[in-house]
Amino acid sequence: MSTELLNRITLDPLVMSGHPCIRGMRVTVSNVLRLLAVHHTRERILEAYPYLEVSDIDACLEYAALLADERSVQVPG
Repeated sequence: MSTELLNRITLDPLVMSGHPCIRGMRVTVSNVLRLLAVHHTRERILEAYPYLEVSDIDACLEYAALLADERSVQVPG
């Protein structure tokens, strides 16, 4: 588990109804994961969201992996 990656995931009740987002932006972890699930490439996602970084996508995957392991995930915010 990379704490550095997970620090990119934020929870703020005032942003996207408190859903996990990337660096406080209005891009949810679930949206990025859905794009990956329908075979969008990282490059295509970064073109659609130029303010994202490769590490943001990695953070979404890390977050999802921890949830799949049913671990408690602490994120800032």
